[in-house]
Amino acid sequence: MQVILIQDVDNLGGRNELVTVKNGYARNFLIPQKFAIEANPTNLKKLEETLKVKAKKEAAMLAELKKVIEVLTASPVKLGAKTGTTGKIFGSVTSLQIARAIRDQKGYEIDRKRISIAEEVKELGTYKASIDFGNGNTTEVEFEVVAE
Repeated sequence: MQVILIQDVDNLGGRNELVTVKNGYARNFLIPQKFAIEANPTNLKKLEETLKVKAKKEAAMLAELKKVIEVLTASPVKLGAKTGTTGKIFGSVTSLQIARAIRDQKGYEIDRKRISIAEEVKELGTYKASIDFGNGNTTEVEFEVVAE
């Protein structure tokens, strides 16, 4: 029997997925527990429409994400830091400082937990940080540490 899963079921499948199971499993467990609905023509059309809407939303979100990545990589972000006479900064640059600089200079709010810096920044210069947007979408952003 074919059923459409309404929610994720362990060892069976994810939400909005069409799966084939034994009749007893579907009628005695999945359908009464509201884990699945029967795969009749009406429900299949609803599933198809739901998947189309989901695909459109993902495409729109991906286009917006590409626009954000383009703006972030266009020019380096400048960070001001207090320095000593030798060019070393007091403390180090953190992902929170980069997130604030991106918000102030580029106009995009990015969670600091998504930003990772490859090396510890303790001197003036240009460095790179990577931003993970999820779903395998990452980008590298240049930032320049300048003396205040």
